[in-house]
Amino acid sequence: MDLHYLTVILLGIVEGLTEFLPVSSTGHLILASELLGYDASTWAMFNVVIQLGAILAVVVLYWRTFWAVGMGLLRREPVSWRFLRNLLIAFIPSAIIGLALHDYIEILLGAPQVVAWALIVGGIAILLIERAVKEQRFHGIADIPAIRVLGIGLVQCVSMIPGVSRSGATIMGALMLGVERRTAAEFSFFLAIPTMLGATALELIKKGDQITSAAVGWDSIALGFVVSFIVALLVIRWFVGLVSKHGFAPFAWYRIVAGIAALVWLGTR
Repeated sequence: MDLHYLTVILLGIVEGLTEFLPVSSTGHLILASELLGYDASTWAMFNVVIQLGAILAVVVLYWRTFWAVGMGLLRREPVSWRFLRNLLIAFIPSAIIGLALHDYIEILLGAPQVVAWALIVGGIAILLIERAVKEQRFHGIADIPAIRVLGIGLVQCVSMIPGVSRSGATIMGALMLGVERRTAAEFSFFLAIPTMLGATALELIKKGDQITSAAVGWDSIALGFVVSFIVALLVIRWFVGLVSKHGFAPFAWYRIVAGIAALVWLGTR
C-alpha cells in the first residue's frame, strides 16, 4: 500500500481512538505529524474533517436518544426541550471564543511542545479533580441547570489549547459542577456534535481550497473519515463502561507519561 494511504489510515485510527477519550485527539494528531515528519499545516483541514467520522459514531450509537429527543420536541415535552437547551447553551461559548481567537489557535496548532506540556498539566488536573469531587447531584443531561451547563461550556473552551482535550475539559468541568461520571461522559459526546460541526465548517470556509491538493484530496478524507468512524464505534462503549467503574485516573496517568515522553523526544531531535 502507498505510504500516503498508510499515513491516512494511521491518522484515522489516532482520531477514532482519541476523540472521545480525555487525552486530546488534536494533540495526538499534532505529535503524529512530528513523528511521521510531514507538514502539519498541509494536513490541518484533513485532521479536522475526519473528526466528523468519529462524530457520526456518536449519532449511530445513540440514535435512540436522538430519536426520543426529536419526538419529544415535536410533542413539546419539557425534558426534550431541556436536553436541547443544554446542548445549545454549552456550545455557545466555544462558538464565540473559537471565532474570536481562531488565528491564535492556528498558531498553537503548530507547537508540539505546547501539546506535550498540556498533556502533563491536564493529566495532573484530572487526578486532582477526581480526588476533590465528591458530590454528584445530576444524573441526566436534561437535569443539569442552565447556569451549570454554561459553566461546562466555558470550561470546554480551555480545550482550544492543543493537548488539553475537548472531551476531557467538558467531562472535568461537568464533574466539578456536580454531574455524575457516565452523564458527564455522554454529555461530552453529544456536545462534540455541534462543536465539531462548527469547527469543520470554519475550516472549510477558510481552507476549502486545500481539499483538492495532492496531500488531502477527497479520497484521503473519505478513507480517514471511514477509519475514524469504525474505530470510534469500538471506543465509545468501552470508554463509558470503563469510567463508570474506574473513573478517569488511567487516562490521567497516560497523559502524564505521554507528555513526558513527547518532551524528551522533542528535546533530543
